Amino acid sequence: MLSYIGKRASHSVISVIGLLALVFFLTRLTGDPSSLFLPLDSTLEARQAFAKLHGFDQPIHWQFLDYLRDLINLDFGQSVRQNRSAMEIALEAFPQTLKLAFVAMALAFTLALVAGSIAATRPGGLFDRTVSLVSLTGASAPDFWIAIVGILVFAVSFDLLPTSGTGGISYWIMPIFVLALRPFGLLVQVVRGTMLGALSAPYIKTARAKGLHRKEIVFGHALRNSLLPVITVAGDLTAGLVNGAVIVESVFGWPGIGKLMIDAIIQRDFAVVQSTILVTATAIFILNICIDLLYAVLDPRIRY
Repeated sequence: MLSYIGKRASHSVISVIGLLALVFFLTRLTGDPSSLFLPLDSTLEARQAFAKLHGFDQPIHWQFLDYLRDLINLDFGQSVRQNRSAMEIALEAFPQTLKLAFVAMALAFTLALVAGSIAATRPGGLFDRTVSLVSLTGASAPDFWIAIVGILVFAVSFDLLPTSGTGGISYWIMPIFVLALRPFGLLVQVVRGTMLGALSAPYIKTARAKGLHRKEIVFGHALRNSLLPVITVAGDLTAGLVNGAVIVESVFGWPGIGKLMIDAIIQRDFAVVQSTILVTATAIFILNICIDLLYAVLDPRIRY
């Protein structure tokens, strides 16, 4: 087990380093930050002083070598705009994204297990057709479109929910609903498909012949043996929520790491962009390792 975790961790470190190198060069393609941080009528001397202060006056390969040296020393740079540690800024914003993604995924996963299992017990029925329609709609509709429609309906037209920001429960409803809709739609289809196969298995027929209650057969036997593919898809979707909450956070003004990343890209705050990428990538790699270890808990046949 420990050797497996060590191998996965080493592979993850190599992947993160490659990703950070790619991000370094891509961010430099956006242009010179001095054009955003200095007045339009600033002198050439002022621009040169700004570039020298932040190391932008050196050739790109020397900037990259300095960047790698700072990474080895765990120095992730200073935010040009806020003049403080970029990693500190990223770590302050990340919990907001993590909380939003966790609540949305927990809600989507729970509802999908229940709805998909019930739909599989009566395929072709009214409930099955309704759940399939809702799930396909949720899996297909773009997040930004659902978010904008939600704001127009519930915030502008009926004045029931706030349009953006953080605060009480009312601020969470629309962001969680928008983030949870797509995972719910995909997970329902996976749960329904695996449950249809499980409910037709011989051990389920044996359980029915023994007179076990229907709920115990569906949720105690069939659902448990159908969880592995569901966990696999749920893990990928959770990583997607952590990484892809950018649109939802931007639309609803949620102060998470996704919105921070977009703002830093627009402002050409390179150190903050690199720090947000590092935090997000590390969280996704840790999440993937945890999901792999969860397989061994759910299926005793799996050993690492």
